[in-house]
Amino acid sequence: MFIRTQRLFLRPGWVEDAPALARAIAHESVVRMLVRAPWPYREDDAAAFLAAPRDPRLPSLLVTLPGETGRVVGGCTLNRGDRGAAEVGFWITPSHQRRGFAREALAALIDAARLLRHRRLAGRQAIDNPASGAVLRAAGFRATGESGPFRSPARERAVPAMDYALPLIDGDSPPPDWTRRPAYAEGAAAA
Repeated sequence: MFIRTQRLFLRPGWVEDAPALARAIAHESVVRMLVRAPWPYREDDAAAFLAAPRDPRLPSLLVTLPGETGRVVGGCTLNRGDRGAAEVGFWITPSHQRRGFAREALAALIDAARLLRHRRLAGRQAIDNPASGAVLRAAGFRATGESGPFRSPARERAVPAMDYALPLIDGDSPPPDWTRRPAYAEGAAAA
């Protein structure tokens, strides 16, 4: 799956992307907010992640800047959630944060989830990561009122987390109008 947004190009990663992925993600401030990435994050970790088989309904995409020869600046994924809904994950490398890239990538991933006929998405925010919650809320997610521990390989303790949800398809309603201009391309404020 390939997705072009106003400023970004989201694409699958290949093993050849391991050095670029490792450079972009290997910041403790990023990895400690992720539930699947080890710390320290090395090129071998990136290669293993990129070589792992993926369910076609659960894409894992690199966020790149097309004008900079495809520079990797982040990632966004749909993962198998533990409550029946696909769970979103996203990150942006520190040098490219606070530009609205996370929100733009997440909006594109949500559109892809609709196309893949997911009925509901879940999201999770570690309580010490308010920026993630802001991105989720800006994308239309709402807090469920449920919480639980947030664990990642980079942390040595569990941290409370807030759960979010976004309904996508009610019953057998048709998918959204793909000819409309997407919200992330309308110049919304950066998250």
